[in-house]
Amino acid sequence: MHLSYWEKKTYFSNVDIVIIGSGIVGLNAAINLRLKYPKSKIVIVERGFLPYGASTRNAGFACFGSVSELLDDLTSMSEQEVFSLVEKRWKGLARLRQLLGDDAIGFEMKGGYEVFTDSDKSCFNDCVAKMGYLNKELKTIIGDEKVYTSNDDEIKKSGFKKVNHLIKNNFEGQIDTGKMMDALLNLALHHEIKILNGVDITHFEENENEIKLFTNHDFSFSTSKLLVCTNGFAKSILPELAVNPARAQVLITSPIKDLKVSGTFHYDKGYYYFRDIDNRLLFGGGRNLDFETEATDEFGLTQLVQNKLEELLSEIILPNTDYAVEQRWSGIMGLGNTKTTIVKQVSKNVYCAVRMGGMGIAIGSLIGQEAAEMVEL
Repeated sequence: MHLSYWEKKTYFSNVDIVIIGSGIVGLNAAINLRLKYPKSKIVIVERGFLPYGASTRNAGFACFGSVSELLDDLTSMSEQEVFSLVEKRWKGLARLRQLLGDDAIGFEMKGGYEVFTDSDKSCFNDCVAKMGYLNKELKTIIGDEKVYTSNDDEIKKSGFKKVNHLIKNNFEGQIDTGKMMDALLNLALHHEIKILNGVDITHFEENENEIKLFTNHDFSFSTSKLLVCTNGFAKSILPELAVNPARAQVLITSPIKDLKVSGTFHYDKGYYYFRDIDNRLLFGGGRNLDFETEATDEFGLTQLVQNKLEELLSEIILPNTDYAVEQRWSGIMGLGNTKTTIVKQVSKNVYCAVRMGGMGIAIGSLIGQEAAEMVEL
């Protein structure tokens, strides 16, 4: 495609910083870079018509880790690494709320719950035994000594079946993902950041003073600095990065009259998750049923996962309830052998901020800020 004089002049000439990816991290990085470099020309390129990798496709959990998740992390990470990550998630959520406001993102502090069934008895006992330890450690971060509490009374209220115990996270909230992304996009536009959708950067070439970017539209353009914020798709731009895609499948019901479920819920060490939204039940997960198939950057649904979601929905979450599944979709996360993010300078003019580990809502605002602080013009 041949660009017009006006297109080239307005969008692709004298570009100071290009950010690949218009998700949570990319938009936060751009907003912070505008504050850092008020006169710079900042362009975000997004291959989709929406930032639909994970930013507009997640479940909207404003969380920082369930009891079993943190205990599992402690088997492969040091205490300092685990609680440092929790602190980043907590501070990231606070920054997101401060930046956009609770109303703009539909934030509600309803609390989060970890679900335990008959088969989870050993896990539950271990969680209860370690709850005091976790609460003591998290008090220095959250400022309260009762982060996690037993809350079996909620089982009957929620109408669950085959559920024996619940552990509540009193400081877990939920947001409206669509509202959050719309608010971020509007803020970026307010800061005169150019956002170009439908532009896929296929590869780039770097020399001493600039980077030449090649697109799927058969035209190229140059920039002084490049920041990659594509999370689960990062390897398509920087193959050397230790970040792997992981697909998450989700469904949502039609509105349910007198829905009893309220809050966010984690099940099976977080591999399943559900919540209420607009009198509907949103339910996702099941990646652990077939890790190999779900380690992909291709959107799609599988019968294996969808059938399991429907089985758990009807037998455990919404027994004796009339409902219909209205929509199904998938999103792509960026994971690694460790849950730490990758925020680093790759070369003289290239930077990256990727591998959110399925916690993009919690940590994305903070990582975007860190990325902006790292980039130097």
